[in-house]
Amino acid sequence: MRLMLRVACCGLLLAAAALIRGVPFAAAEDACIDCHKALREERLSRPAFKIKDDYHLVRGLSCHNCHGGDPTALDNKAQSHSPAKGFVGKPKRQAIPESCGRCHSDPVYMRTFNPSIRTDQVKEYYTSAHGKRLREGDQKVAVCISCHDVHAIRAVKDQMAWTHPIKVAETCGRCHGDAEYMKAYKIPTDQFEKYKQSIHYEMLTKRGDLASPTCSSCHGSHGAAPPGIDSVANICSHCHVATVELFAKSAHKPAFAELGMPACVTCHGNHDVTKPSDAMLAGGEGTPCATCHEANSVPLKKAAELRTMVEGLSSRIDQAAAVLTKAERAGMEVGQPRFELIAAKESLIKARAETHSLQVEKIKTATDSGLIVAQKSLESGQDLLAELQFRRKGLAVSMLVIGAVLVGLFFKIREVDRRRGPG
Repeated sequence: MRLMLRVACCGLLLAAAALIRGVPFAAAEDACIDCHKALREERLSRPAFKIKDDYHLVRGLSCHNCHGGDPTALDNKAQSHSPAKGFVGKPKRQAIPESCGRCHSDPVYMRTFNPSIRTDQVKEYYTSAHGKRLREGDQKVAVCISCHDVHAIRAVKDQMAWTHPIKVAETCGRCHGDAEYMKAYKIPTDQFEKYKQSIHYEMLTKRGDLASPTCSSCHGSHGAAPPGIDSVANICSHCHVATVELFAKSAHKPAFAELGMPACVTCHGNHDVTKPSDAMLAGGEGTPCATCHEANSVPLKKAAELRTMVEGLSSRIDQAAAVLTKAERAGMEVGQPRFELIAAKESLIKARAETHSLQVEKIKTATDSGLIVAQKSLESGQDLLAELQFRRKGLAVSMLVIGAVLVGLFFKIREVDRRRGPG
């Protein structure tokens, strides 16, 4: 028995030794992080605390990969900051794109982390308004760290990242919304405030649609540039393909070109793109049409005609939907008429889009077909409500008849009891 216990103990010891040999020694401390955490000057200690959240640190990169030096030289500042070890300290602002590009422009190196990652960001950056001005010596323009943060760089998909879709506008607004900082450039600084009033911002931040446009969607990210008059419609067409094609066939297309007016933004606004409404076709004060056309002019009368057709269909759809909802709440089956009403809604969408073509006949065709379907759904809902009333009336009559029969039986029983006399 003792022999077996000894053998078992020896086996456990050998197994433990094997496990210990299999576990690597803890990595050496990072002198950069350890030393800078202990520094009293906040600007020097802050990076060491921020880097714990940095995407690069998770991938095995640390301070020395950007700043050079020897991260193993604990308690030896001269060696850790040795130029012989490649120490460069804080990169100059103009050198930052190239500094980041040492890795991010190397396809072979970057694909060890992500096979599909782009490696042309630095090249593209120098085509941007930011990159061109940086090469001219402008130290205020955005560089990599202006948008991606520094020492706490996160993946774009991380909601805490400055470059996450929901945060991009705020990131751009830190410079472009600062009137004092942007004074020398003589460009507006209200873009972010206007954007927050737009349907795009609402879709992005309140409805969670990450595909909704933000600054980089229209201006580009690394190749950021202000859209010219000729390119605005091309930018909008990435999402609004059908609408742009319809506008291209309209009388507005050559007129806008002749006047040097950009498409889309002339009527819908630029950064403050509000949700379109049928009232935009009214032609009254403050509407897009009234910007160019005089009151009571033929074009405004045409716009009013288009609005009447579109609003007529919209109103009929709303009526049908309300009646069907009422019938559904009362317990009636409304699946079929609700399904049919979808076709009317599609006709409404088509009619609203067709207003960009200004072709009355096509708009009328769409609204007329939609009205037929909406009217049918409305009548189906009304028939269901009429059937419901009929059932209720029938039930009431039935209850009255049953009540009368019960009362009659009651009196008949009493009469029989009286005839029999006391039991």
